Amino acid sequence: MKITSIYSKFIQGAPICTDTRKVTKGCIFFALKGDNFNGNSFAEEAINNGALLSVIDDESFYTLKDSMILVQDVLKTLQSLATHHREQLNIPIISLTGSNGKTTTKELINAVLSKKYNTTATQGNLNNHIGVPLTLLSMSSDTEIGIVEMGANHLKEIELLSKISLPDYGYITNFGKAHIEGFGSLEGVVKGKTELYKYLKEENKIAFINTNDERQVIESTNLDKVTFGSGNSDYTIELLDASNVVKVKYNNVDITSNLIGLYNFNNIAAAIAIGVFFKVSENKIKEAIEDYIPTNNRSQRIEKKGHNIILDAYNANPTSMMAAIKNFEQSEGINKVLFLGDMFELGDTAKEEHQIVTDYLSKNKIGNTYLIGTNFFKTSTEAAHVNLFKTFEDLKEFIANLQLKKCTILIKASRGMALERIVELL
Repeated sequence: MKITSIYSKFIQGAPICTDTRKVTKGCIFFALKGDNFNGNSFAEEAINNGALLSVIDDESFYTLKDSMILVQDVLKTLQSLATHHREQLNIPIISLTGSNGKTTTKELINAVLSKKYNTTATQGNLNNHIGVPLTLLSMSSDTEIGIVEMGANHLKEIELLSKISLPDYGYITNFGKAHIEGFGSLEGVVKGKTELYKYLKEENKIAFINTNDERQVIESTNLDKVTFGSGNSDYTIELLDASNVVKVKYNNVDITSNLIGLYNFNNIAAAIAIGVFFKVSENKIKEAIEDYIPTNNRSQRIEKKGHNIILDAYNANPTSMMAAIKNFEQSEGINKVLFLGDMFELGDTAKEEHQIVTDYLSKNKIGNTYLIGTNFFKTSTEAAHVNLFKTFEDLKEFIANLQLKKCTILIKASRGMALERIVELL
């Protein structure tokens, strides 16, 4: 009953807000709790700042009863409201997850589908138990297709997000060594991500499967699916070149992207396949992919003071780190330099995984290499071209005296390392 009451106000134009710093006149404030804050304590302030309604779950803050709704759990109410809204919209929803490439793939799919439809897609990385509901609630009656990115760092999370978003279609980019601390192992990652497949099977929905990925093929047995890949698939997409930017071919149409790295071939192929499935014309698909330019520190190409910089400092795990290194190793460029930072959320495997990276770089001299962070600093190497720095400040002091001229530079690390700061130092 309370969901219906809240929804009646939402559907009349009251936007959703979860942060009192962003309260707007006439919004509905959800008093969420976090590790270091209790949103209930801001509920009255939100009303005073113009909110139409505050949704709370602590009776001690139930002070303005005409403008507050007391529920058992604010987060679950937000999630239920999102699912209720999704059901009213009655549109196809595509949900995607995976260890690497989720956001880039989501952006590419959105770019392609928006050539034919009004789409609403996850903004940034709002892909968790709060972000997914907010994404669904951002969809309007004008939305024709929704694209929902789902992130997870432990088991049962994708199951929950699937039940919230009720997708009609699903796609898993890959299984990699990401969030091992939460999943426990690579097999734990597979089990967690394939909770999306389990949902699709139970609800008789459709999965998009990359046949180039043998594990995806195995895990999707018995699913209703649409396949794509280099061969023997519903949609055959050919890789033409990845030595610089990724170039592909579909049905005699050549597409030259602005994305670097062989690992982006699968992301592009998924967007092409999904576009064709939803009857976007080949020329429009080509236009969308060729116009897409990566941002937000994800495989960005930057020219600065004669340097050709590949900035990929949004995230990193052992799988994506090695893929980036090997792609950089094979790519064109002069005077190669690598700035690599710690990979987070690896739990007990952190020491081993960082040493594997250091060993590879020590044995394969790609260029002068600078490894930054407490985990990399603990690794050992006798290679003169591999340098270890415990902190960014240590590196900063070193760079000040480093004479770099017209280099090809790779910068990659987990988000918490904020290695994009290196660009300012060059």
